[in-house]
Amino acid sequence: MVMEILLISECFLIIALVVFLLASMRIISYRSVSMGLIGTSSLTLAITLVLVSVGTMWNIGFFKDIALALLLLGIVGTIAYAAILRRA
Repeated sequence: MVMEILLISECFLIIALVVFLLASMRIISYRSVSMGLIGTSSLTLAITLVLVSVGTMWNIGFFKDIALALLLLGIVGTIAYAAILRRA
């Protein structure tokens, strides 16, 4: 019974993250640079959370490494891009 509730909640989480991914894609498509930065940061976060939840559901061994690398590269890329835009 407990495992069924956990599986249902994980499936609901993945569905909510897919909706969040679609919203992030919509935010990226705005013409403002700041909205693009916000959208790419949220897209990176959503993809990382999807990797973690799917990896937990199907016992994939290397999902944490990929998710951590993606998260760190997304943050560093966003900060670097914002710094370049600040100079211009």
